[in-house]
Amino acid sequence: MKNWKFKMASTILGSALILGACGNDSEETGNAESGSEVEESETGTASQSGSSDEAVEGSVSGDGSSTVAPILEGVVEEYAGAQPDVRVQVGVSGTGGGFEKFMQGETDFSNASRPIKDEEIASLEEAGIEYTELLLAYDGLTVVVSQENDWVEDLTVEDLKKLWVEDGSTKMWSDINPDWPEEEVVFYAPGTDSGTYDYFNEVILEDEDLVSSATLSEDDNILVQGIQADKNAIGFFGYAYFVANQDTLKAVSIGGVEPNAETIESGDYEPLSRPLFTYVSNTAVAEDDAVYDFMKYTLNNAGAMADAVGYVALPQEQYDEGLEKLEALR
Repeated sequence: MKNWKFKMASTILGSALILGACGNDSEETGNAESGSEVEESETGTASQSGSSDEAVEGSVSGDGSSTVAPILEGVVEEYAGAQPDVRVQVGVSGTGGGFEKFMQGETDFSNASRPIKDEEIASLEEAGIEYTELLLAYDGLTVVVSQENDWVEDLTVEDLKKLWVEDGSTKMWSDINPDWPEEEVVFYAPGTDSGTYDYFNEVILEDEDLVSSATLSEDDNILVQGIQADKNAIGFFGYAYFVANQDTLKAVSIGGVEPNAETIESGDYEPLSRPLFTYVSNTAVAEDDAVYDFMKYTLNNAGAMADAVGYVALPQEQYDEGLEKLEALR
């Protein structure tokens, strides 16, 4: 398998990912140009396991979470080698934005960094769209500051709430710790269509308003770049984006627990550990060989790709359960 940590660190994901397979070529549209050579891992060439033994033709479309995007980017690119006559297009408009397209029947699957909401379930039922939830990996929502920030190492959940909840005041670092600089905190956060925003709202904000001065974006790379450039900045996003930029960003421990593969998998990194999902149309899987084949390939390779880009793979039995769900739809 390719060294996807290297690839994420050397190329920036764009606001939309389109990878098509024609012959042995793959096409990327909407991404930053990726001209650097990708390193190979010690195991050699990219894995192509999990696809049908027979050639498949067609197109597959998805949208949704930018947190899930690093996993899907790698899977789509490697799938292009396994099934060169299937064109796969995946957008990253955020979890909420992805569900909107899924409800309209515009996509075959929808990536999410949170479970589907009751109102989204109701909208899908109204639209007559039946779906299946598939787990892909675990993530630790990671709070980060610039490497130039030499005072913040650890924050409590209470500190996070004091920082991020809008209370009408100008937030200063010295408000959290009087030994810290009396300088204004600069906030970067996922946009309101993001599942990461929803999750942070649930476990930290508890439905109170996010600080109004925050710069919001569904594109995690914009958040990364803003935090990198300002020693007074703080933000949060999926763990893989920290791993890809750890030379310029610093992860903040929460309650004395730092985010890493072990603490995320064990749940010790609480309350910011969470599962990542994709939701697939039952009809698309049942009637379209390309959709079925791609989703099967995704589940067979999601664990390895999650590990490669900086997330945490599920136990194998959970991937097996997902594969059984797919088979039951055929």
